[in-house]
Amino acid sequence: MAAIEMKRPNNYYGINQEQIRPLLSTLLEDPLLADVPKHPSVFDIDALISLELGSAMKLSILKMDGSTFDVVMNNSAKVRDLKATVKKRVNESEQSQLGRRQISWKHVWGNFCLCFMNQKLIDDGALLQDFGIKNNDQLRFVHHLVSRESGKHSHAKKRRFFHGLQKT
Repeated sequence: MAAIEMKRPNNYYGINQEQIRPLLSTLLEDPLLADVPKHPSVFDIDALISLELGSAMKLSILKMDGSTFDVVMNNSAKVRDLKATVKKRVNESEQSQLGRRQISWKHVWGNFCLCFMNQKLIDDGALLQDFGIKNNDQLRFVHHLVSRESGKHSHAKKRRFFHGLQKT
């Protein structure tokens, strides 16, 4: 039996999208809604509601250039969930600021990782709470190289790699 797909017309509630946009813009200018993105998705609104209810936490991510951005994560989130959210947030930001730009996330996660209180978040299956991460904490990007054999951090590989780049 085939599933029936129901599509809502543009004026489902008697209001079309052109009428909603100015209303939404006016609402989003309210100081009480300052943390709502300019073009919120259902996911963004759900995350903010979860944050208000205490079932989510707001984390600040410090990039290596010194700039920061915030993400909202469920209290039961894992490192892989955080990485996916960071990827989504950075891609959206890059898209809006610089237009179409592709980031190699395989390269990013192969050379950098997120760190909290000198603990590197490299186990994708680990819960954020296991690191002591809680609401309003700040995480930062740090250099991190992974050895192919173990998947663990390798200081020796980093030294060997940069040794060939030094001027003599």
